This record gives sequence, C-alpha cells and structure tokens, in this order.
Amino acid sequence: MASSPADERRRDKCRLAELVQYKCEPEQLSGTLRWHCLPIVRIFRICQNRPAVELTRYVDINVETGAVQVPAQSSKVMPKGKPWRDVVRYEDEASL
Repeated sequence: MASSPADERRRDKCRLAELVQYKCEPEQLSGTLRWHCLPIVRIFRICQNRPAVELTRYVDINVETGAVQVPAQSSKVMPKGKPWRDVVRYEDEASL
C-alpha cells in the first residue's frame, strides 16, 4: 500500500532518536561485589508539535551496522500519543 503525500511530508518532519538505558545486577565474584550491566536500546520517533512515540518493538535493527529500518506501515500500528497538556489527572477525593 502506497503512502499518501501528506504521510510522506509528516514523516519528513520527524526524526529518530536512540536512547540507551542499562539494566544492572550485582554479581558476587571472589568475595567482591561487582555490577554487571547490559544495554537496552530504545528507538523513538520525534515529530514537530507532537509527542514522541517509542518505536522499539516495530523497528528492525541491524546488529552488525546499527542501521535502523522503520517499516512503512509503522504509523498504522503505533500507539497514539498525546501532549502532556492534554493528560487529565483525576485525584481521589479522600487524598484531598
């Protein structure tokens, strides 16, 4: 299925960003405590005037080159985000 010109223009104003987080666990080696950490790579699409959306589970990453391939249909399967200003927080009356 071909993308519409509007979809192409919207995608042109977006950029991909990579965030590397680490999961660390302690290891006991020869009586000394050492930390063993593994990287967790996360990929986000950041578009002008829109909230960032995480794409990590939808992209293909080449482990040899690090190249990221975003499938063309990713905009159809991605969750919809909204700006923080549009998030409504309801407070429990008991806590007021």
